[in-house]
Amino acid sequence: MDVLKFGLRYWKKYALGGILTKVMSCVALGADLMLPLITSMFINYVMQDNEPAGDNIFAFLLSGKYGAIHSMELFWTLAILFVGLILLKEITVYIRNIINQKLGIGLETDLRVATFHKLMELDSDTISRYNTGELLTILNSDTIMFKDLFGRIIPHMFDALFVLVVAIILLAGISPYLLIIPLLLTPFFAMALLRFRKLARQNFTLIRANNSSMSLLVQENIEAVRLVRSFTNEGLEKEKFNGAYEQVKESYVKQVKLSSSFEAVFGLIRQTAYIGSIAVGAVLVMRGYLMVGYLVACADYVMKIMQFVTQINNCMFQMQQQLVSGRKMMDFMACETRIPSGELSARPIEKVHLKIERGTMCIQGKTVLRDITLDIPYGKKVGIVGGTGCGKSVLLESLIRVHDLTGGSITLNGKDIREYDLDSLREKFSCVFQDVFLFSNTIDSNIAYAQPDIGRQQVYRAAMHAQAHGFIQHLMDGYDTIVGERGLGISGGQKQRVSIARALLREAPILVLDDSTSALDVNTERKLLRDIKEHYPEKTLLISAHRMSSVVDCDEILYMQDGMILERGSFEELMALDGHFAAIYRIQETQEGAVNFDALAEAEKEAKAGVGV
Repeated sequence: MDVLKFGLRYWKKYALGGILTKVMSCVALGADLMLPLITSMFINYVMQDNEPAGDNIFAFLLSGKYGAIHSMELFWTLAILFVGLILLKEITVYIRNIINQKLGIGLETDLRVATFHKLMELDSDTISRYNTGELLTILNSDTIMFKDLFGRIIPHMFDALFVLVVAIILLAGISPYLLIIPLLLTPFFAMALLRFRKLARQNFTLIRANNSSMSLLVQENIEAVRLVRSFTNEGLEKEKFNGAYEQVKESYVKQVKLSSSFEAVFGLIRQTAYIGSIAVGAVLVMRGYLMVGYLVACADYVMKIMQFVTQINNCMFQMQQQLVSGRKMMDFMACETRIPSGELSARPIEKVHLKIERGTMCIQGKTVLRDITLDIPYGKKVGIVGGTGCGKSVLLESLIRVHDLTGGSITLNGKDIREYDLDSLREKFSCVFQDVFLFSNTIDSNIAYAQPDIGRQQVYRAAMHAQAHGFIQHLMDGYDTIVGERGLGISGGQKQRVSIARALLREAPILVLDDSTSALDVNTERKLLRDIKEHYPEKTLLISAHRMSSVVDCDEILYMQDGMILERGSFEELMALDGHFAAIYRIQETQEGAVNFDALAEAEKEAKAGVGV
């Protein structure tokens, strides 16, 4: 019931249209239910010469005004009425279906928008509880399934209940004895339905889980296609896919068997009810209690009752799949971000002053930052170095609240950053993270991501300062070159430079480079950092790196280990200290030719191609 309440929150917007379609359904189905009565009158009063009886809502047609009994005039009157009812039914059904489809598409759109907006609101830790296949299923398949519940299943059940009530009333009006067999079989219907409904829900849950797993496997192989081929592991991945698909196939085969059993059981009950009711009707005709025409109407109504009881059963069976999808969506929409937005706006602030005081952070029980204290006035250049896992990236991410500190505080111009609206806070930062991401679009649109309508000259300017203009110009389509998904089609160093250009174009007060020059050779990196400092001197620069030479010109350098700041100071001060930083710097300087083979190889490749670095 809670899943239905969840869906009604979105469906109530379309309630008026839904009521209109229900009214139109009643009109169409009512017209259809009148047809057997017209047929019975054809047999009883046109084909045969029976005395008029008042047990039919169309008995007024037998008054002689519309034609005498057993006459062609009465025949044409009934024929026109019959055709009119059919036309009324078909036209009403046509209009109803169009309206219903529009309502369903509207609901599906709302569900897609709501789930996508929720995805955008959630923090990284919460999203990480779902794998990619599960998220894709929720945002795509589940929205369609859940829309079907309100756009198709529930309307069909309403139609079926309406037909059952009216058909039973009409059948009872002909003869109450005709209801004996359907009533006797009702308990068998109910028991079978309860059993199949439980089995269906279990199997639909299994189908959905298997589909999500297969989607995840396919998505990972699309992203890791080069890795798979470099390890010549295509055979292993094919086996994994075959195994995943085999599970999907088995769950669908089980569903087919369950559906077949369902149809067989209900088909048997339906046919028993039909044959039994016809037998009862035949006995009543032979004993003179019922006219022959009513036997035909009786057969028609019993068949409709059985048909729509089966429709209810089918809807209940299919509903289990929609309820599974609805439950998943409801649970996803109920997720609360662990990074709630504040109420203050940071937009009026131009010169950002950051302070971290005794900052500590624990993630999944592990302490990743310990007692960090740092003062970053506007315009300061801060370098952060240290080994893998020392906490550099987590420290930078905490500034834009990808993660929140579990101890201590971060303030922006004297106020805790938790008090600021997330959007306005993050607008103060231009970030380039380790895992560079480019959209499947042109290089120009990737650079202008923050300002899609900005002029091409500003894009050129940002690309030049990011040392990207040279290689972009020599691409076949220049800035209009389409890069593949996640930037496939250009090298790692080129992706990093496009991402840095994107960050520069945003013109935020604080530029964050999180190990984002690792794929560049030393000379290109120096040119890039020199250009940034020369053309954006007023900006605060936060740069983390594994290469010590990347931070030598910073105002303050932090050397981190195990989430703590072990050493801090200017380059000269750290070299004079002769500690960890100085030791690693000297090693890297003496082995500079072997520090970053990937970057050097890329530079050589570009030089040979004549595109420069």
